[in-house]
Amino acid sequence: MRLTEFFLNELEREVDRSRKALEEVPDGKYDWRPHEKSMQFGYLADMVARMPTWLSMQIRQDELDVAPADGSRMRQHQEETRGELLQALEESAAAARAAIENTSDSHLMTPWRLLAKGKVVAEAPRHLMLQDTMNHWAHHRGQMTVYLRLMGEKVPALYGPSADDNRFQ
Repeated sequence: MRLTEFFLNELEREVDRSRKALEEVPDGKYDWRPHEKSMQFGYLADMVARMPTWLSMQIRQDELDVAPADGSRMRQHQEETRGELLQALEESAAAARAAIENTSDSHLMTPWRLLAKGKVVAEAPRHLMLQDTMNHWAHHRGQMTVYLRLMGEKVPALYGPSADDNRFQ
């Protein structure tokens, strides 16, 4: 199997899981957080919706500086409704799908770098960075399901059954 085929299949599976999680997001809870050191629920949900854009960026760009020396930052989105989050997921997934479909396995072997203030904090072949992004996406989706539980919302079955969804049994 080609790497591009693998990542397209993985993308579709993770988009489906993210959609199931985002479908449980309650409106009006953007600012909720379980602890003062925790990120806001809406910010976390937005990351889950937009994580596929990192896949397209890692394919189309050679590097990203997440904390540029000039103090500028990546734009933070603030979708506040379930519908807006689901739309953001579909748009980011479409961008990732197009990037994967239009790249080659040889390109996925080339290096990609993550920087902070101009200093390299991670560098690896793109295919490894894409897999790290997929793992990072699953991590944030897992955090989001904990937030859902703490807010009294349903937790969907994603990789196995949940207390609210036992479709795997």
